[in-house]
Amino acid sequence: MTTHVLILCTHNSARSVLSEGMLNHLAARLGKDVRAHSAGSAPSGRINPFALEALQNAGIDTSACRSKSWDEFSTNSAPPLSIVITVCDSAAAEACPVFFSGNGQPVKVHWGYPDPSNAEGGDEGKRRAFELTRQAIGYRMLQLLALPLQTLGRDALQAALVEIGHS
Repeated sequence: MTTHVLILCTHNSARSVLSEGMLNHLAARLGKDVRAHSAGSAPSGRINPFALEALQNAGIDTSACRSKSWDEFSTNSAPPLSIVITVCDSAAAEACPVFFSGNGQPVKVHWGYPDPSNAEGGDEGKRRAFELTRQAIGYRMLQLLALPLQTLGRDALQAALVEIGHS
């Protein structure tokens, strides 16, 4: 059974897109049955070009990337979510919609990352910030993929995800 992970950020243009790309790429490379999705509470409608560049430079296909609303994941046709991760502080403070899966509500966790879009140093500073953010996200996604997702109980999964967020 596929583990569906939804990654939320306000505009769904940078950190959540990096997270979706990294998790899907690493899951495919490791043969894990995990599928990442990303969305925003107030999607910008565009992906930050530095996010696309960071993913492409890491060999990740970005052709399917798009900025979308979290409303897409609260419909009957949405994938059954197991985990919801917020990656920006403003999204963590927002009232998230209630997402249900076949097993009830998904486990929710916050893994904050500074916004690389605000990096100083012009384009090169932003490129560096996006690449460092991509690497930090990749490190946590590898830890997530190392978990026995199919056998962990809800409380154990919650605790493991919180622990990863502290790493």
